[in-house]
Amino acid sequence: MRRSADAYLDIETTGLSQFFDYITVIGVLRCDGRSNELIQLVGEEVTRGNLITALRDVKTIYTYNGARFDLRFISNSLGIDLAAEYYHRDLMYDCWRCNLYGGFKAVERQLGIPRRLVGIGGYEAVQLWWSYLKGGNKSALALLLEYNREDVVNLKALRERLNSF
Repeated sequence: MRRSADAYLDIETTGLSQFFDYITVIGVLRCDGRSNELIQLVGEEVTRGNLITALRDVKTIYTYNGARFDLRFISNSLGIDLAAEYYHRDLMYDCWRCNLYGGFKAVERQLGIPRRLVGIGGYEAVQLWWSYLKGGNKSALALLLEYNREDVVNLKALRERLNSF
């Protein structure tokens, strides 16, 4: 199998503990040079098999703080070491080399990368999930998925901006 696609990956979780919390959404933006495909695994769809399918033909996975959070969480939750199976590039460290510090949203602001959903972060993402899960609030789920979509799309924008440094 010839791998040539890039993937921008971000997860949403119920909290920060890889042992007590769980993944609610895995967002993957697959880019093969011809087209971009957004895949979002939600709730019970978050499985090892579905993630491997979402990453078909992927050579490189891009994250922000993924080495310390996303990939570790996935490894502990789904039993797959993405850093061993794919080339992984954590854009946070590229940002540091360019004197860009802070969380992903702070770096986006420094580089002028726009975000439609201003004021929503990890804490709000958890609240949106619980509003959906406990109360059946479909608009909360839609907002959570849009937040995750912006994260993976903006990872691609971040990589493109960093290439110009």
